[in-house]
Amino acid sequence: MSHGDVEQNPLREALKLVAVTLKQGDVPFALAGGYALWARGGPEPEHDVDFVVAEEDSARAAELLAEEGLDVVQPPEDWLFKVFVDGAMVDVLFRTNGISVTREVLAEVDPIEVESVQMPVLSTTVLMGHKLNALEEHACDFSKTLPVARAVREQVDWDHVREATAENDFAVAFLVLLERLGVIEST
Repeated sequence: MSHGDVEQNPLREALKLVAVTLKQGDVPFALAGGYALWARGGPEPEHDVDFVVAEEDSARAAELLAEEGLDVVQPPEDWLFKVFVDGAMVDVLFRTNGISVTREVLAEVDPIEVESVQMPVLSTTVLMGHKLNALEEHACDFSKTLPVARAVREQVDWDHVREATAENDFAVAFLVLLERLGVIEST
């Protein structure tokens, strides 16, 4: 790489393109998942970018992104669609942990500048609730969740997360681990 070249991160570029397209199309959305946590101080993810849209707006969002020339794919899962931008994968979810995303949920997000683009981002408390509720028998790698929890711990309402994840034994076990490690206060 020569001195004047700037290396581009394909996931960050995809994040910006999808966000700007949804903004310009007036589709309510929010940055979610690992990149939303990254925007709030967590480690940068390496796999994909996640956005949420209201279930009622999902077809319009997919249409808008396809009209922009992006590769929109409907996977077998019935709670999201995928967008590919130069090989980078963006998941656009309209249900999280089995619950439909609503416009009301999207109205309660914070606008944050991410990679020079002002966009709505889910709260750290909601994001950690989603992340812990996604833990299950076949996806229970605490080593990926622990650095995130440590990085954003002071921004999270842990009592709310405990309540939102009380039915998930894996999440409960993770919260006990956080307490025992001194990352969060015991209840």
